[in-house]
Amino acid sequence: QVQLVESGGGLVQPGGSLRLSCAASGSIRSINAMGWYRRAPGKQRELVATITSGGRTNVADSVKGRFTISRDNAKNMVYLRMSSLRPEDTAVYYCNADRVEYYSGSYGYDYWGQGTQVTVSS
Repeated sequence: QVQLVESGGGLVQPGGSLRLSCAASGSIRSINAMGWYRRAPGKQRELVATITSGGRTNVADSVKGRFTISRDNAKNMVYLRMSSLRPEDTAVYYCNADRVEYYSGSYGYDYWGQGTQVTVSS
């Protein structure tokens, strides 16, 4: 099993920045894709950004140019640098890990963290 723990959320003023971190723990050999999703009040969960172990990224149009995703494969961590934050970025942000290879040789899919709240407000 994989445990994902997010950190770095909080309250920030419009135009401000935050950096989210997510640490994956377990008997992990590798993780194919890691990413961030968010759920705003009254809305469905949506993709923010994903990144493969090879560094290929997929970023939502709504955050492109403002948010940057990165990862440290050796530490099984993924980051989301958020800048020029807007009130509409207010949401619970969730970390995701997909296609996890364990040292046992088995695989696991689609793991989620508990979420971290990001509130953008003056």
